[in-house]
Amino acid sequence: MARNIQSLERAAAMLRLLAGGERRLGLSDVASSLGLAKGTAHGILRTLQAEGFVEQDPASGRYQLGAELLRLGNSYLDVHELRARALVWTDDLARASGESVYVGVLHQSGVLIMHHVFRPDDSRQVLEVGAMQPLHSTALGKVLSAYDPVAHTQALEVERDAFTPRTVTDPIGFEEILGLTRARGWAADVEETWEGIASVAAPIHDRRRMPVGAVAVAGAVERVCGEGGEPRAALVASVRDCARSVSRDLGAGRF
Repeated sequence: MARNIQSLERAAAMLRLLAGGERRLGLSDVASSLGLAKGTAHGILRTLQAEGFVEQDPASGRYQLGAELLRLGNSYLDVHELRARALVWTDDLARASGESVYVGVLHQSGVLIMHHVFRPDDSRQVLEVGAMQPLHSTALGKVLSAYDPVAHTQALEVERDAFTPRTVTDPIGFEEILGLTRARGWAADVEETWEGIASVAAPIHDRRRMPVGAVAVAGAVERVCGEGGEPRAALVASVRDCARSVSRDLGAGRF
């Protein structure tokens, strides 16, 4: 069994200690509470302070939790609020479209699937919550890259693999796709990531009108696309309506 990293365990213990009281703690308090030498405790506190996880009061020299933890906590809550707000609308979209529905968010230079509604039939399906998808070739990833500057940068910086002959990997072609996505408000992936599979996605915004995720429908090409090879207009409209509904529930208002 792999051993835990002691310095990380001590840092986590410090954060829990600082979170457990209503007052600021001095170096001696932290060291004695955790059974650490003052030098060791001071080194960990300084590292946490440099990363924004701990703040030191200039007057007393005592320590308290930092603003970076609040930012990370809000991010965690935002993701869970997104999933909670999307539950009903994505269920409705799956029933109306007859296809699988996914909600994805930006995570580690890719798209993290944080909600998945099965295709409403009796076929055997695998839950894909927690799976990662590429930014450059999936409909979800294109939407995030088009509307989120951080996703855009990450999509350009990572290696863009060609999963099928239809995958666009060159920067100029990719930028053209993102421009088209912004112009029409949705993105498509027609056999660019998986042979025989097509998807359509639209952006989800929060109360600040910031992109916080995307919703997509995915299924067999012959069901998602019409005779011309483009996604069916009715399906595109349903996906966009779902994204707008989730956005409104997050406080974004009308788009």
